Amino acid sequence: MAYSEQMWQDAQKKCRLNNEDIALAKRLGLNPRSLIKNIPNKSEPWKTPVSVWLHEIDEKRQKKAVQKQKRKAKAEETTSE
Repeated sequence: MAYSEQMWQDAQKKCRLNNEDIALAKRLGLNPRSLIKNIPNKSEPWKTPVSVWLHEIDEKRQKKAVQKQKRKAKAEETTSE
């Protein structure tokens, strides 16, 4: 489902994100409502700012992708022997 540019601009303004952060959120498959939902409140000190949260998600996904590639390469190596 495609979200309107207005929703993305609203999320960008409310979450204090730059264009790179919005592009990252779109690439990760997030929607503007989830960004707005994850804005930390004063009573939620454990939540990180949305931009930091986005980059943490991206790092985790990249690590998983690297691990998957390593496992796949190792499996191919053992089957070819």
